[in-house]
Parts: sequence; structure tokens; C-alpha cells
Amino acid sequence: MGKVTGFMEYPRELPQRRPVAERVNDWFEIYQDFAPEKVQQQGARCMDCGVPFCHTGCPLTNIIPDWNDLVYKGRWREALRVLHATNNFPEFTGRICPAPCEAACVLGINEPPVAIKVIEHSIIDYGYEHGWIVPEIPDVRTGKKVAVIGSGPAGLAAAQQLARSGHWVTVFEKADRIGGLLRYGIPDFKMEKHWIDRRLQQMSAEGVEFVTNAHVGVNLPLETLRKDFQAIVLAMGAEHPRDLKVPGRELKGIHFAMDFLPQQNKRGAGDEVPDQILATGKRVVIIGGGDTGADCLGTTHRHKATSVHQFEILPTPPAERAASTPWPLWPLQLRTESSHEEGGEREWAAATTKFTGDANGNVKQLHGVRVGPAPKFEPIPGSEFTLDVDLVLLAMGFTGPVQAGLVEQLGVKLDAHGNIEANEQECRTSLPGVYVAGDARRGQSLVVWAIAEGRNAAESVDRYLRA
Repeated sequence: MGKVTGFMEYPRELPQRRPVAERVNDWFEIYQDFAPEKVQQQGARCMDCGVPFCHTGCPLTNIIPDWNDLVYKGRWREALRVLHATNNFPEFTGRICPAPCEAACVLGINEPPVAIKVIEHSIIDYGYEHGWIVPEIPDVRTGKKVAVIGSGPAGLAAAQQLARSGHWVTVFEKADRIGGLLRYGIPDFKMEKHWIDRRLQQMSAEGVEFVTNAHVGVNLPLETLRKDFQAIVLAMGAEHPRDLKVPGRELKGIHFAMDFLPQQNKRGAGDEVPDQILATGKRVVIIGGGDTGADCLGTTHRHKATSVHQFEILPTPPAERAASTPWPLWPLQLRTESSHEEGGEREWAAATTKFTGDANGNVKQLHGVRVGPAPKFEPIPGSEFTLDVDLVLLAMGFTGPVQAGLVEQLGVKLDAHGNIEANEQECRTSLPGVYVAGDARRGQSLVVWAIAEGRNAAESVDRYLRA
């Protein structure tokens, strides 16, 4: 695959990020253009490894060596066909997936891995530029109707696969725009929203109907869907946030990350956002060191916060792959996102013990302590500290799907973690004709997993409807 000696001739190269001083003043994607010739060189680095472990690293089992080879040879349209064979939305994964495929790359055992993620989104961008992304309309319609609840990557993948199988699909979204967390969770500087809009145009032409402001179980009765549709796919995500139960949590100025991030995306879309949570001129603390915390960090930089601290309760990861996560596993190691380059202080092994505020009920100080390693996180005596704050953002992850409303009304069986119980491959719930995909089944996870499960659910629904 690729050029036989390519991995020895070409170093790993990635698109350059725009200068920090420039990008923190806008909401555009942070990466500069990458010439097709450079992408072909990166494709040439894909070695004839015999067993391509990148397949196992990717939940979609993308046929990575094949499209690397096709790009190297300049056969871009064929590469696009191979890429689309397993992934409905490579323009999403190519931008926001952390690339577990690269962590499993055989070349990565002793050299920098193949730049798979760059090649992936370069293929799809090239396809859009040349007009190759067109609706795929089925020749025959089955007349069967499927309701998909939730329009994130899992719901959209399931909807597109089912529509192409000939079924009539309606996607119900509680928000005012389609896209789920792609639309209202991922900041624009990581993925601009015109990529979603392009796909929605294609899907509409393929027969998918989108209904917004439709909160099933709240303003849209569940009974209506059970009566009008032969199958239902639950793809509403895992939106129940993990809270921080410490004294002072009730003070003003302490917000969940997913109250903060969607408001900025709405603002970016041109909406008026009354009483928007802004970091402008404030001393900000972000509690949580994962991707959502990094998204909050980049957003506060663009709001022009006075200072930003990001707290993580875990100890500092090693600079290189930890021995506990050998190749081809996803490595435990320190990662520096673009938002960290832009400023702020990262604090590791720190736990919040309480908040205190002023006479008006506004948060003014965070009280914390340094802690030992997991799982006990025991406080270290004498390490207590305080930090002046005006805004606290809780980005500590999610505990599963919101159960009030739809989930409770359905009476569907849940697993021990509060997620909707179903087999990973068949995605069939405890109720006949009801399927589940993405975070609602597996808990908080990656976009690439959501797309994979949406495709699995669509396959199961198609078999069910045709039986």
C-alpha cells in the first residue's frame, strides 16, 4: 500500500495551525490548507504492513490502506468511493475524531504514524470541490416508515442508511436546528457548520425528512410515533451532565459546559442570545480536562477572558505512550489541543472542595486541594488552595441519556450505567421495533462510534422491516 519506500522517504506532516494571535479573534477552523501533493506524500507513507491494525483501531473499520494507496496514485474519486463505503460523514470524523486508527498504525510502533485523519478529510474536501458528492436515491421505496429521534451523528447515519435502503425516514430533533452535538456542542473553530448543512441537503434529496423543535415525550407525544411509524431509532445521545456536588454549587456563575457552548454556536449562526453566558473580562475556571473542557477553553479565549484555569482530578499523563497502553491500544499520554496552545493554565491532580460567593450570591472563590492518584483521590495534607473566580464551567462528562420524558415513557430496559440496553451489533432494545444507537446506548463516546452504531442500527431496522 502506498509507496514501498514512502515511509522512509517522507516524514509525517500535518496542516499548520493558523497563528494564535489570528485565530483567537475569529471562529473559523484553525487549520490552514494542505496541498493535494502533500496529502499524496502522506498516503505514500502507508507501508505494506501485512496486517493493517488501523482497521481494528477504527470503530467504522474504514478501509484505510486502500484509500491511502489510491490517494498516493492520484485516484481521488476511487478513494472517495472506498471512504464512503464505511463512513457516511468523513468530513466530521476527519476534523473532530481523535484518530484511534493512527494510534493503531503499524508504522507507529517505531515511527510517527501515517497521517490518516488528514488524508481522510482531504479526500472528502476534494470530493466536494469536484462535485462528486451527490444524492444516492433508491430505485425502489418499501413504503415502510422509520422515526429517528435525535439528529447527532448516530441519528444522521442511521437515517441516511435507511433512506438509501428505500424506507421513508423522519428525523425528530428537539433543538431548532439539525445536528445534535455536531451543531451545538462542537465549537465552530473545530468544525464549521456548513459541513453539516451540505450533508443535510444531500439527505433531504435522498428522502429524509427533518422536523425541528420536536421534543418527543414533551411537546410531541410518543404515542404519535408508535402509531405512525413501523420502527423507531433512539439516537438522542447521553446528555445528562455529571454534576459537582460541593458546598456553594448553587451560586450564580457556575454553569454546565453544555449550557455555555451551545449559546456561542447559536450566536455564531446569527441568533440573538439573551443573557448569554460570556467569559469576557472574567476569571474563569474549567473543571474537567477532556475534549469538552478544551472546547470551553478555546471559547473563553475568543471571549477574551481575563484568565483561565483548567482543572483535572487525574495526575499529569506521561509525555509519551504509557507502558499500560502499549501499541495498538489507544495510548495514555499527554495531549496538547489547539486551545491549550492559545493560553490558560492546566492544573492536574486538583479537586474542588467548595465555592464561596459575595452578598449577591455570585461565585467569587474556588477552594481546592491537591489529590493523590485514582481511584481514591485522597487529599494531600497542606495542599489546600483558593482561586478567585467569576465564572466556573463544569465539563466533567455525562452520565447517560436523560431519563425524564421519553425514556421513562417508553419503559425501555436500562443497563447498570443508566444507558439504554441493547446489543452493540443489533442495537435492538427490550421493546419490539425500537432500536438504539450511539451515546444513548454506550454512554459518552466518540463521533466515530456514533456513526458506526447508527449504521449498525440501520442494518438491523432494515432486516426487521423486511422480515
